[in-house]
Amino acid sequence: MGALGRLLLGLQLCALTRAAYKFWVPNTGFDTATNWNQNRTPCAGGAVQFPADKMVSVLVQESHTVSDMLLPLDGELVLASGAGFSAAAPGSDPDCGSEPPALFRNPDRFSWVDPRLWRSEEARGFFSVDAERVPCSHDDVVFPPDGSFRVGLGPGAGPVRVRSLSALGQTFTRDEDLAAFLASRSGRLHFHGPGALSLGSEACADPSGCVCGTAEALPWVCAALLQPLGGRCPQASCHDALRPEGQCCDLCGAIVSLTHSSAFDLQRYRARLLDAFLSLPQYRGLQVAVSRVPRWSRLREADTEIQVVLADTGPETGGAGRLARALVADVAEHGEALGVLSAALRESGAPVGGDSAAEQNAPGSRAGLAGGVVAAVLLALLALLGIVLLRRTGRLRWRRQEEAEPARAGAPSGFSNPVFFVATSEEPPPVRPCSPALKLDGSTSHSYFDNPLFAAEAEA
Repeated sequence: MGALGRLLLGLQLCALTRAAYKFWVPNTGFDTATNWNQNRTPCAGGAVQFPADKMVSVLVQESHTVSDMLLPLDGELVLASGAGFSAAAPGSDPDCGSEPPALFRNPDRFSWVDPRLWRSEEARGFFSVDAERVPCSHDDVVFPPDGSFRVGLGPGAGPVRVRSLSALGQTFTRDEDLAAFLASRSGRLHFHGPGALSLGSEACADPSGCVCGTAEALPWVCAALLQPLGGRCPQASCHDALRPEGQCCDLCGAIVSLTHSSAFDLQRYRARLLDAFLSLPQYRGLQVAVSRVPRWSRLREADTEIQVVLADTGPETGGAGRLARALVADVAEHGEALGVLSAALRESGAPVGGDSAAEQNAPGSRAGLAGGVVAAVLLALLALLGIVLLRRTGRLRWRRQEEAEPARAGAPSGFSNPVFFVATSEEPPPVRPCSPALKLDGSTSHSYFDNPLFAAEAEA
């Protein structure tokens, strides 16, 4: 049976047990294009240059012709069967021409805490939060048995602890054996850095799952993950995005938190999600992460819960929220049989730049509108209270117009008319009548005037 057959058989055995494996992805092979500065292997007859101050083990699987090769001060070239090097004149490959030397990239760029460098076998539709993409304390770690690699350990919050480690055809389960390997020349070529690596954790024997144990390393995990993005998370495509436990950046979707009894079985619940929900057409395209995570509470210093993360990954949104509500309803109906005591739901808001009606109906939009109304009412109450306090302390006074300007003695009791003025105590200016028929009588009283039309009608 070949190496691929053994790997597939091992993965099938993993699916039948509770053992979890994490596989290291990158290598330092000569024939890997991404290990060279031009993202391709050196041309025939070209010059090759390795970093002079780096330790590296390089696996060569094919035959190559080079004109010049600069080797590191400490390193090794591992030749596979049929591989080798031969000398050639510069520029023997017409497609390359006179190019500068091909530079082997820094082999120390690979870090243990980088989630992108690990792979685990997940069923279709499932994924892991960022903190659980690196090896957990109960995992078995597998490096290429016949390949070359280099791993940076640390810096970190503490020593890295795993159940077992397989590398270069050996499997280590005790700290003493692993320490002897790391101190050897082969160990120094493949592992470097100030961090510590230890073994001895037991496989997770709890049917409800085990906490990964990488919470303290999450800042370093996120720093390595976001390093290509300048250390910043990309903007979420929805309002009120969620940050699950163990995740570096916000995401759009929903989170269902389950409290459970001793009858809960994590693998059985994952199988139920896959068979009863993710297989339905309306939920295809969703990604689900299910794991046991720490939960802080006031009653106990630390507690745990089952976190179900539902992420929208396709162009259509809203499927994660619908599935989350379906899971809560499923708990209400079958919770006792599943060993689930309660379920709490959190859901992100509407998509950014989406339908305005959808955004207004989103939880975040409704909360923002309610908050604005409450703030306006509070400001109005504060302003009214301030006016009352100033009034009572005498700092703010107001009077009616009658109190401010008392009526003068002998003033007429009529009203001011812009046409037929009412005289005051001052002498009115002389006014020439507009018509002989219109005459103002100011001999007795200034509170009325003669209407020529009314007078003519009375005389008639």
